[in-house]
Amino acid sequence: MSWDQVPGHGLGGHLKTADGHLSYGAEAQPRMGFFTDTSVCIGCKACEVACKEWNLVPEDGFTWTGNSFDNTGELSASTWRHVAFIERSVRDGDGIDQWLMSSDVCKHCTHAACLDVCPTGAIFRTEFGTVVIQDEVCNGCGYCIPACPFGVISRRERDQGVEHGLGAHDGGAHKCTLCYDRLQDGMEPACAKACPTDSIQFGPLDELVATARERCEHLVESGVESARLYGDDPDDGIGGFGAFFLLLDDPEVYGLPPDPVVTTRNLGQIWGAAAAAAGLVGATIVGAIALAR
Repeated sequence: MSWDQVPGHGLGGHLKTADGHLSYGAEAQPRMGFFTDTSVCIGCKACEVACKEWNLVPEDGFTWTGNSFDNTGELSASTWRHVAFIERSVRDGDGIDQWLMSSDVCKHCTHAACLDVCPTGAIFRTEFGTVVIQDEVCNGCGYCIPACPFGVISRRERDQGVEHGLGAHDGGAHKCTLCYDRLQDGMEPACAKACPTDSIQFGPLDELVATARERCEHLVESGVESARLYGDDPDDGIGGFGAFFLLLDDPEVYGLPPDPVVTTRNLGQIWGAAAAAAGLVGATIVGAIALAR
């Protein structure tokens, strides 16, 4: 059975499960994920702190960027949750009229290009449909970094910190695991547990999508016409996100691509063309040798 043939759960009959999720057979669990409602994010950064504390993610420099109150700047190997403070002036004149706050995270894509390109099997799909990097298997090749259409993954370079022990700068790639260890024990991820406004909601992905669509519809009817969902569509270029968002402006305002596409979408065709070319070269060489005789 292919991923697009799996019956949905309360979403019109066809919720696409993640690539590789069905390989667990009877051990496969309902696909779990995040719904981040930016309309109620207060920028407290509790999610960032909880993520670092639980996952023993090292500090990322304590750099003061000078750009609003956003001191982390972006997602990285040492920042798995990033709370963005987006300043907007909606009226003429100087000053800030509005802050858009959003806690960004790995999208745990349905079609995960990082997983496709990993040569060691360090990146795998869990029984919960999430995408995890195994630290002890990652060789630091970095193929996953350009493969991610959201710029989520990076490496902890060896010259930037300790090289041994928990949270080491081991030269490997790191990102959000959706607290895989907590999921295995029936616990919600640390960031969602710490969020005081329920901006970060965790649960079965199909239920979250239904909740998010109701919430978005309510906001629009209440006059927030800019409200829209990002990553909930199973027919987008990623196949839908495992961690999706309710935004109050265009995705580009939040630093997100408007129409993300899995970067390995043509990988099969590329390998096919390469094989055909290799076959043609081989046939040419064999022909040349035969003629030479």
